[in-house]
Amino acid sequence: MIKTGSQILVDALIREGVEYVFGIPGGAVLPLFDVLFESPIKFILTRHEQGAGHAADGYARATGKVGVCLATSGPGATNLATAIATAYMDSIPVVAITGQVKTFLIGNDAFQEADIIGITRPITKHSYLVKDIKDLARIVKEAFYIANTGRRGPVLIDLPVDITMEKCEEIIPAEVNLPGYKPKYEGNIRQIKIAAEVINNSKRPVVYTGGGIIASDCSKELLEFSEKGNLPVTTTLMGLGGFPEDHHLSLGMLGMHGTAYANFAVTESDVLIAIGARFDDRITGKIDEFAPDAKIIHIDIDPSSISKSIEVDIPVVGDAKNILKELKKYIHFVERREWFDKIRHWKEKSPLSYNNNGNVIKPQYVIEQICDVARGNAIITTEVGQNQMWAAQFFTFTKPRTFLSSGGLGTMGYGFPAAIGAQLGCPDKIVVDIAGDGSIQMNIQELSTVVRLNIPVKIAILNNGYLGMVRQWQELFYNKRYSGVNLDGNPDFVKLAEAYGAKGFLVEKKEDVRPTIEKAFSLYGPVIMDFRVDPSENVFPMVPAGQAIHRMIGTMA
Repeated sequence: MIKTGSQILVDALIREGVEYVFGIPGGAVLPLFDVLFESPIKFILTRHEQGAGHAADGYARATGKVGVCLATSGPGATNLATAIATAYMDSIPVVAITGQVKTFLIGNDAFQEADIIGITRPITKHSYLVKDIKDLARIVKEAFYIANTGRRGPVLIDLPVDITMEKCEEIIPAEVNLPGYKPKYEGNIRQIKIAAEVINNSKRPVVYTGGGIIASDCSKELLEFSEKGNLPVTTTLMGLGGFPEDHHLSLGMLGMHGTAYANFAVTESDVLIAIGARFDDRITGKIDEFAPDAKIIHIDIDPSSISKSIEVDIPVVGDAKNILKELKKYIHFVERREWFDKIRHWKEKSPLSYNNNGNVIKPQYVIEQICDVARGNAIITTEVGQNQMWAAQFFTFTKPRTFLSSGGLGTMGYGFPAAIGAQLGCPDKIVVDIAGDGSIQMNIQELSTVVRLNIPVKIAILNNGYLGMVRQWQELFYNKRYSGVNLDGNPDFVKLAEAYGAKGFLVEKKEDVRPTIEKAFSLYGPVIMDFRVDPSENVFPMVPAGQAIHRMIGTMA
């Protein structure tokens, strides 16, 4: 059948099961929007392309499907770059489609031309510039396959406007054939058996898990593995929800703002079983002192991640779900009473805690109340900074795909648009963006999106009048020289919400925190809750930059 490039693209998206496309139109994609107008795909008009990219990312994280965003050429495409980089750093499957000037104008500095392939090459898993309409259906199929297999990540399709208007006989590929791209899913059985033997003989093991547990959908396998071997589990920020934090084997999060007991346990471990994690600097701290006495087993689908930062003793390349199923066959229960007595002592001596005396609202208290009111049926997104760390510490995550946050890139402004994507992907869930008063203003224009479509996202602003994490570092390491962090001149967030047509609540008293959350959750529609929290509160524990992870400061805020 003869079709235009636009029709071929939209039909290919439908075959991939795409429900939503997030974006903003423009000249170079007008033919495509004309076809989308009559398509079953729901187009979500955001108010900034960065918001569209983060919404696609949030949709992908919450559902496990590929998120799709769409922008025009030039500034539309470049505005997607931060969102693409965010997805790339956290291995999130997103397909970004950008318009491009006509093929014969590429390289001539035409109006709204940008070399988006060149700009995003370091932050995409793969990218395509469509030069021939006959390749389009194949490219779309390949893009979705690449984005959602192996170590997942964003793929870019740059589409010249003349290709969208050309016509040809549609060629639908039967399968993807990429000779140079063959992700490995089954782990080497010999390596698995060696790992099992080391685990069985260990006295002080720790399982350290990352976002790969979420991506592989193997939370069930992880739980069964840890219970069978009697193995304590700690997670990275990206791994939160991959192991239930209310389980007796949970150590919570490790790293710069992790629990003291997780950091102590990793430091004193004799075997560290890393699964779907990449040993980033926020986890390892000073490399020379990271798990110095441990044999390190590293299970990861990406061979380039193994021994990249930390030298590994037993590498196992493959999909975490498959490997955990095999590994479970060869391990057995070991009591390890002395080790668990030590962990219990650390938990009792150095719990996550804060001073909740007095009438001032503590941000940790707000998080605890959101957790209690939500009763486990919420998806939490965060911005970046103190709000992100308090959410990670004081919300109890028990299910995968319920914590969405920018880990690798640390993108302020991520949480609110990500919440939009998560809410559309999971309409039966309460979705809450935990934000700071600085970061929420990075993409606050998306209030128009949620109001227009009545997307019932709740925003909890921990309003301390500062760029809080930067202020904390200046307090602790720069002699309290507070430079560029005071947010005097913040808007009245309640009036701002009302100006967009949303509900807004100001909370200045501790006794009003829980009733406000309950009221917000009972309302269908977008709500902003402006909690005026203690401006001097810091995130503790904290590992100073460059220090070993067991050398923490401040076990009580």
